[in-house]
Amino acid sequence: MNTRVGKLIEVIVHMRVLIFALLTVGSILLFAENAAAQNVASNETYSRARTASSRRVFVRSKSLLVRGAVVEEKLLKNTEFKQLGLSITRDESDADIILELRHDLLTMYVFTVVEVKTQTVIAGGKLSSLGGTVADKVAKRFVKAMSGNQP
Repeated sequence: MNTRVGKLIEVIVHMRVLIFALLTVGSILLFAENAAAQNVASNETYSRARTASSRRVFVRSKSLLVRGAVVEEKLLKNTEFKQLGLSITRDESDADIILELRHDLLTMYVFTVVEVKTQTVIAGGKLSSLGGTVADKVAKRFVKAMSGNQP
């Protein structure tokens, strides 16, 4: 009879541990759901609060040698970029402007700036990789072009 009582106590202890684990997991999932809902609400508030003067730029590089992230970095380091009210986005559907870079011939690169809403090419150019980095040259030319294209 003592072995039955011992096994019963052991089962009760295991059941308590299991119930505690289920309650803990349930609390964690509830907390995560609330946090996700708050995140969605704050994102909606942010997008509504964004002013019409700030424009988001998506950088698309079709070149294997110059990555979009490098061009983004050069743009963010450029003080005039921020003064123009421009910012970088990684979400293409959230962009107002797309800066596209592609490799043309040997050391030549072509960049185009497209206004997303109208699908109009508002700037572009061709540059060489000789005498400096392509990303830096693209960033400088982009900022120069955008300073002449203020809304």
